[in-house]
Amino acid sequence: MERESRFSRWLRRRSRSGARTIAAQEAARLREDLLLTAAAAGFPLAPAAHPEGYGCSCDRIGCPTPGRHPVSFAWQTQATTDPEQIARWASNQPLANFVTATGRTHDVLDVPVGAGRAALERLEAEGVEVGPVAVCGTDPWSGRMLFFTATRGTPEDEDEWWPCELDCHPETLDDHPGLRWHCRGSYVLVPPARLPGDDTGPAVGWLRAPERPLPDPLTLLEALTDACAAHAEEQPDHTAPWPVR
Repeated sequence: MERESRFSRWLRRRSRSGARTIAAQEAARLREDLLLTAAAAGFPLAPAAHPEGYGCSCDRIGCPTPGRHPVSFAWQTQATTDPEQIARWASNQPLANFVTATGRTHDVLDVPVGAGRAALERLEAEGVEVGPVAVCGTDPWSGRMLFFTATRGTPEDEDEWWPCELDCHPETLDDHPGLRWHCRGSYVLVPPARLPGDDTGPAVGWLRAPERPLPDPLTLLEALTDACAAHAEEQPDHTAPWPVR
């Protein structure tokens, strides 16, 4: 009986281990599928750091945006939609988050989650075509909602470039606690991605699929700015948004 009991325990342990392996393999396939779907939609991707507990996988002490920044300083050159390269990155860097470089094929309007929910409800109630939408965290104050739009482009004549006071770059995130407009030289996390302290699964996911057509950013801007203004009035004084990169 004792021998059978030990054998039964061994079988149970092996069964649990096999189930974990299958779950991990399925999660890896889903991650790769989501990344390839984003690339197929025209979003150039590059590997990013990943969270380690509440810290970052990078070697920077006290990283201010753990798991939210590219691995390489050459991320703008590195970013690609090539499915074979993305599949290699996903396989060789199983823990890595990914970013998408903005200002090439798409821009991103980035707002606090609370404001984004209100704006999304208003836009869809008004029949406005909303493109891909992702959420980074669920907290209404520290989380962010990402509205993917058509880009303003990269004209050959720089005098034709439309400057905007909402333009956001990695080094200017703190200057834009409300609405951020990610265009040339910026990036955002692309689903699926994990955030620091997240042990239950990806905290960055799609609310509206990346295959949706990209809208003109101006069709969303009024609803987003109104929602951000209302959100700012409700925000507790002691809460400061955590930048999303």
